[in-house]
Amino acid sequence: MFLDDLEVDRSTLSGPETRALGRMAAVAWLLDDAIRVPGTGRRIGLDPVVGVLPVAGDLAMAAISLYIVVEAALAGVSRRTLAAMLVNIAIDTGAGSVPVVGDLFDASWKANRRNVELAARDLAEAP
Repeated sequence: MFLDDLEVDRSTLSGPETRALGRMAAVAWLLDDAIRVPGTGRRIGLDPVVGVLPVAGDLAMAAISLYIVVEAALAGVSRRTLAAMLVNIAIDTGAGSVPVVGDLFDASWKANRRNVELAARDLAEAP
């Protein structure tokens, strides 16, 4: 999982914040990185796979992506960062809804991973 790869000083985080980031990272990994693409060094998650289903797949993945935003809000992430996280989900859902090209976009955009990184940075910088 990429939680160890985050470029934030996790020593400034409380125990509950660290556990919340762990839960967010687990969901992000499942949606963005859980499946190794054979013959390549790339990984994809359930987001581009389920996104193949027109409209319903993208909406279902957006709903699951919102879990990360809710978890971040409960952990104390700022409203500004929460807004940026919602924009990432909107971009992912909007672009992902375009047939074929959207699924390729989903595989590379990794909105959930971006959102965990935003949350981690915000929590580490909080006073």
